[in-house]
Amino acid sequence: MQKQTIKPTIRTAIAADAQELLDIYAPYVTDTAISFEYDVPSLEEFEMRISNILEKYPYLIAEYGGEILGYAYTHAFVGRAAYDHAVETTIYLKEGRTKMGIGRMLYEALERISGAQNIFNMNACIGYPEVPDEHLTLNSVQFHEHMGYQMVGTFHNCGYKFDTWYHMVWMEKIIGNHDPAPLPVIPFPDLNSEKVAHLLHFST
Repeated sequence: MQKQTIKPTIRTAIAADAQELLDIYAPYVTDTAISFEYDVPSLEEFEMRISNILEKYPYLIAEYGGEILGYAYTHAFVGRAAYDHAVETTIYLKEGRTKMGIGRMLYEALERISGAQNIFNMNACIGYPEVPDEHLTLNSVQFHEHMGYQMVGTFHNCGYKFDTWYHMVWMEKIIGNHDPAPLPVIPFPDLNSEKVAHLLHFST
């Protein structure tokens, strides 16, 4: 039976959220191959990751009734200047909070903000099993397909976790026009705060 769709608040992460976000992320490290990390990062490391991302990109949280249900963010794609108008996306939902429309809300907010930053390419790096197993299914690929992403590349047997080799795929969504002389990317902190608030609360 499909879970009920809810309408959480979407907001920007702050330092005080780090422990709750880490608690969401940890099972993905210890129990799944969705994350290719072997060890759960320390709270200090996780706080630093959040801070570093927010220097240029949005780091968004879905919250409902005081509970953080999931989070998503963009970050540098490859990291060279020529790739500035492209980003990599990341999303994690709390256990038991999938299939409720939360991921769609987070990703749609990311797309709106990325568009305002003059970013045109959204790229997702996803673990892909030869045969779905208890550690990795096709759910993430299917979610991205529903969000309008297309498969653009496969790296074969490049991730090894839980005594299993996993492929890694790239999926892509184009959200803007590639003009001959694009405007520079606007760092997330430099966006107008009222505009950001509108983009976060915009309802389709």
